[in-house]
Amino acid sequence: MTDVPERVAYFNGEIVPESGVLIPLRDAGFLYGYAAFDTERTFAHHLYRLDEHLERFYRSLRYLDLDPGMEPAEMERLTHEVVERNVPLLGPDDDYWVTQRVTLGQSGPEGWKSTVIIECKPLPLAERAACFRDGIDLIVSSLRRTPPEAQSPRAKTHNYINLILADREVKAQNPDAWSILLDMDGHLCEGVGSNLFLVRDRLLLTPRERLVLPGVSRSAVFQLAAACGLEAVEADLDVYDAQTADEAFLSSTSLCMCPVRSLNGRPIGDGSIPGPISRMLMDAWIEELGGFDFVGQYLKRLVPSQLSASARD
Repeated sequence: MTDVPERVAYFNGEIVPESGVLIPLRDAGFLYGYAAFDTERTFAHHLYRLDEHLERFYRSLRYLDLDPGMEPAEMERLTHEVVERNVPLLGPDDDYWVTQRVTLGQSGPEGWKSTVIIECKPLPLAERAACFRDGIDLIVSSLRRTPPEAQSPRAKTHNYINLILADREVKAQNPDAWSILLDMDGHLCEGVGSNLFLVRDRLLLTPRERLVLPGVSRSAVFQLAAACGLEAVEADLDVYDAQTADEAFLSSTSLCMCPVRSLNGRPIGDGSIPGPISRMLMDAWIEELGGFDFVGQYLKRLVPSQLSASARD
């Protein structure tokens, strides 16, 4: 029997096989979700905007009063090392999600000792390929996003139960749909790991940062929009704004950006996937990546059995 090569991860001072990353029973990250993380992706096996992700990560750590025991420069060096050691296990057209995690750890005679992990896994390119062809169907969950008065959504913590419960509710209605949550006042917020953008008369609108995790990809959209001569602004948005928009798309680390087709079963815009503004931004993003076609990377994973939603309907 041939041994299957195993990815490695950084775990509390050592780079070990993933199977050797064993979280103790009393780790506060496991018991209470007391942990922060951040995730970036690679393009053609090279990390993208790692410095911006680590800046956000260390802000999350400060918010949770967590000490990783290393400066950002060392976290960056170790992240590159983990990726480089795992790249040989990737196919030439595959890429990684790469994640840093710090938990409060365990309490001992000398106080709390943090658990620190850097790991990666292949992007779900085939699983999400149809989203780029057909667009994403969004459904508004009945659950509201945790308000900043209770816990700031700007910190990327392990405690995702609010977002996950909303997503499970939505997928019980439509397994292919993605969830979007409202805030306590009925404004659109975010989904699991994604920020929402609407397009109206060439103006980009997105929920205010105070109410959402300010994604690094969200920031990239603002920068690309400016380079394309488009204005992007934060605003209080509701379901009406989405259902009367010309276009909509999600931004996230793995997707970069991906068109939204419908909200609560109602088509957005004229049904073009992607719409003209979304296409402009996608092309600008590909150019910023030196010609790396992230859309094509997904679309080439389509298989004949993946019928579009329009064909199923």
